Amino acid sequence: MRIDVFFDTTCPWCFIGKRRLEKALRTRPLVTADIHWRPFLLNPDIPIGGLPRRKYLEDKFGSTHRVERVFGAIAKAGAKDGLNFDFNALTTTPNTLHSHRMIRYAATMGLAQEAVEAIFQAYFVEFRNIGSIEELVRIGESLGLETACLQGHLNSQVDVTPVFGENATAQRIGITGVPCFVFDEQSAIAGAQDTDIFLRLIDLSLEIGSQDSLVSQSQQTALR
Repeated sequence: MRIDVFFDTTCPWCFIGKRRLEKALRTRPLVTADIHWRPFLLNPDIPIGGLPRRKYLEDKFGSTHRVERVFGAIAKAGAKDGLNFDFNALTTTPNTLHSHRMIRYAATMGLAQEAVEAIFQAYFVEFRNIGSIEELVRIGESLGLETACLQGHLNSQVDVTPVFGENATAQRIGITGVPCFVFDEQSAIAGAQDTDIFLRLIDLSLEIGSQDSLVSQSQQTALR
């Protein structure tokens, strides 16, 4: 089963959605999920060096009270899935372009899933600046990626255009926020849905796939 996940690496709801999808897939052990992580840049205009988080949040939400209310609700939701967010410990809101480029590079080594998890952990658990090439190289080293190759990749322009292109594609097909999950290029749902919702979509995708298989077999029989 192919699952396309449109996400951004500083989006806490994307981290929560990842956990809930993983939980759903664990309850369907016979399903082999081919997960494709697709970039969606929530804040493409942030300077490449990032912004002080407090200033970014005040500019976006207008008041400290609103910031606390919004992120308090996210922290409460995350705790139910074993994610103990401490948003006050985050000091920088990074530009996420390079983190998506690193994930694309890791995917060529078969390590996309590991890279996504490591980047989420680095940002939300270890409070590291995932907009920094130096930090991303350290994360890559922890995954076994060759340092010089990854460093050269991130210091070049490789994958810059594809990341912006995928972001544009997502918006063109109507995705306005993340996370967004697309199952077998047929069924899509936005938001960090509860696990039971993911289970319904997984089962629906399996049912559609089974019906398509039966139709194909019937057509082949008719041609004999």
